[in-house]
Amino acid sequence: MVGNGNGKPKRWGFWSNKAAKTNTKSEKPKPLDEFICPISGSLMFDPVIVSSGQTFERTSVVVCHHLNFVPLLPDGSKPDFSTVIPNLALKKAITSWCTSNRTDSPSHAPDYNLIEASVRNLMTSDEDDVRIRVSERDLINKIAEKPQVMLTHAETQLNPQFVDNHRRFYSSSSEESVIANVQDTPPLALVTRPSCYSSSVSASTSSEIAVDETLNPNPSSTISDEENLCTKLQSIDVIEQQQSVILLRKLTRTDEKARVSICTLQLLGSLRECVVSRDAVVQINAVAALVNLSLEKRNKVKIVRSGIVPPLIDVLKSGFDESREHAAGALFSLALEEENKMAIGVLGALQPLLHTLHSDSERTRHDSALALYHLSLVQSNRVKLVKLGAVSTLLTMLETGLAGRVLLVLCNLAASNEGKSVLLDSNAVECLFRKLRTESVDSTESIRENCVACLYSLSVGSMRFKGLAKAAGGAEVLREVAESGSERAQEKAKRMLTALRERDDGEEGRDWRALLEGGASQTRYGGGYSTAF
Repeated sequence: MVGNGNGKPKRWGFWSNKAAKTNTKSEKPKPLDEFICPISGSLMFDPVIVSSGQTFERTSVVVCHHLNFVPLLPDGSKPDFSTVIPNLALKKAITSWCTSNRTDSPSHAPDYNLIEASVRNLMTSDEDDVRIRVSERDLINKIAEKPQVMLTHAETQLNPQFVDNHRRFYSSSSEESVIANVQDTPPLALVTRPSCYSSSVSASTSSEIAVDETLNPNPSSTISDEENLCTKLQSIDVIEQQQSVILLRKLTRTDEKARVSICTLQLLGSLRECVVSRDAVVQINAVAALVNLSLEKRNKVKIVRSGIVPPLIDVLKSGFDESREHAAGALFSLALEEENKMAIGVLGALQPLLHTLHSDSERTRHDSALALYHLSLVQSNRVKLVKLGAVSTLLTMLETGLAGRVLLVLCNLAASNEGKSVLLDSNAVECLFRKLRTESVDSTESIRENCVACLYSLSVGSMRFKGLAKAAGGAEVLREVAESGSERAQEKAKRMLTALRERDDGEEGRDWRALLEGGASQTRYGGGYSTAF
């Protein structure tokens, strides 16, 4: 220190150029683990979600298929590479991160030979040393905690095809996932076709009749030329577009062979533009034609992979009224396919489907409810529905004409830990017992049985259920069901009553979960889950 002339000490200020350079120099930003392919170790150019829920670089998946290799995940499970879905949200996030951090984003797919070398190294290493990062955790959160059900899906046959030029992976659609079991026939009739679909020519709507008189009397002769049809579907002449899309709808209404042969990626690309058309006739008939195409199980996966689901969701949100009916029907039809369930949920269909449960159209309401039912068979979609507040929406609809379908969705949600917790918090026990009271024995038995099934799922392993059931006066209702309900409903009601009585008698030492689960087996019926004894 030195004097400053005023008798006060003066402090010297020191400035280090070296320190300044150190502070101003920014370190190279490190991308999130989710942006890195666990196999290639590089920033992903074309991320895809595999069937088991993880995300990898597409080339890495192709290489693993070629080498017949499946890496081991940290939790001891192995990914399922049978199906891949483009992870557009993650790709957009990677591009955005690169832009904001002034980092070059991947401009091309990684070299196939380099990936192959990496995979071969993994194959020769010990399984314990393999480190696989799991992405899309919000979609597969607690997926290992499988509900206590026994799946009886149809056996899936895959026919992988690889395009050499781009090494892109495709697979054929799986067999129909909905099985009708004679022994476990559901009270709700098995429905596999949308309400909006009709093979009757008399069912033609005004949107078809509007230009029907100008059509070629022999539609098949025009449709046979796929290139010509695709060109007309993309025409800037609205009248020509209307004629073409109506021809497509008419042909695919009843001709099953035509539905399969004409459902190409080129046609779906052209049809996708018609789905978002602002012309009512074009949009309505385009979505209706899509419903027809989706009826064939061999088309379902192909349609979803063509990228047509996002436009369908837009139509469901703000399309013409009749278009919205067909959009709900198309999503329901596509959701029947096991391989599509997770993809449709990831693409954002759940919230619009919840909203359309309040639609003025009965067809839209029913098909939306059935779409939600089939989509909620997947754990990742259950978690999403819970986060979207679906439980309160569904509980308020128990007194509507959709009660039967709504109960099926609630049963699926109750089979997950997340859904069970929110249902118990949302006064679902009282709502379900109230519904049982108001449903007479002579009413639809499926509603009573599904109410009991949902209550049973909530009771298993829950120490809160007893208090909630007692507060709702549930014992009296359960006794009535035990005497006059269906065979399956009687068994569930008796088990719940026994558990409640045992605890009331002070037998705290009993294993309540074991008591409720004793002798019970879970079977899937009508494409869904039900407890049988």
